[in-house]
Amino acid sequence: MSVDRLGWRRKFGVIAPSTNTIVQPEFDMMRVPGVTSHYGRILIRDGRIGDDEGMEALLEQIRASMADCVEGIMTMEPDYMVMGMSAETFWDGVEGNREFVKQIQDLSGGLGVATGAEACERALKLFGVRKIGVVTPYTPIGDANVRKFFTELGFDVGEVKGLSCPSAVSIAHVSEQTLRESMLAVNDPDVDAIVQCGTNLCMTELADEAERWLDKPVIAINAATWWMALRDNGIDDKLHGYGSLLRDH
Repeated sequence: MSVDRLGWRRKFGVIAPSTNTIVQPEFDMMRVPGVTSHYGRILIRDGRIGDDEGMEALLEQIRASMADCVEGIMTMEPDYMVMGMSAETFWDGVEGNREFVKQIQDLSGGLGVATGAEACERALKLFGVRKIGVVTPYTPIGDANVRKFFTELGFDVGEVKGLSCPSAVSIAHVSEQTLRESMLAVNDPDVDAIVQCGTNLCMTELADEAERWLDKPVIAINAATWWMALRDNGIDDKLHGYGSLLRDH
C-alpha cells in the first residue's frame, strides 16, 4: 500500500476562513511526525463582525462557500477533517453542532470531523468540570450561542467575556494582556475551567501558562481541536507547551 511521504500516519483536511491568520500557525506548532495538515480557505469578502448583524453575515458567507471548500480539500484525499473555525460549530447549540458535523461528513464522503465545540465538550467531561468561564472574540449573539451549547450539555456557564472584535482579521490582533485580563475577569472562585473560543485568537501557548497561575484547566480551542483530531485517529503523542490536554491526555 502506498502512503504519503510526509503524512504517512494521517493527512488532515482543515477548513479555515480566508481571514484567519492564527489557526494555521498554531496547528503547525503542534505538528507531530507523520501527520500533515492541508488547508481549504472559505472566502470571506466582508469580514466586519463588530455587531450581531455582522456575525450573522459572516456565517452566511461561510455556509455559502462550505461545499466548494470541502470539494477542494477532497482532491488531496484526506483521512480526516478538522474545523479551523469555531463560531459555526457552536451555532444553534448542540443540535446545530451535530447538524454541522453531518454536513461536513456528507460533503466528505463520511470522514471523521473534529470541531472546536465538540473538542471542548470532550475536554470538559474529561476534566470533570461543572462550571466554566468563557472568553470569546464575538458579539453578544455569538456569546449567546456559545452559552446555549454548553448549557444544553449540562455545564454551568458563568461569565462570558465577548471582545466584540470589529473584524474577522482584527481577532488576531488581540493582545496577550487583553486575553490575560479577560481570563481573570471570568475566573470566579467556583469556576472549574476556562474555555477560549475563536480560532483566530492567539491563545494556545498563553493557555498553557495560565493553567499554572490559575491552577485549573484553560482550554484553548485550537489546542482542543488538534487534540481531538489526533486522538480520534489513534495518535497518542504527548506535546508540551500547549496545555494539559495535549501533555497529559
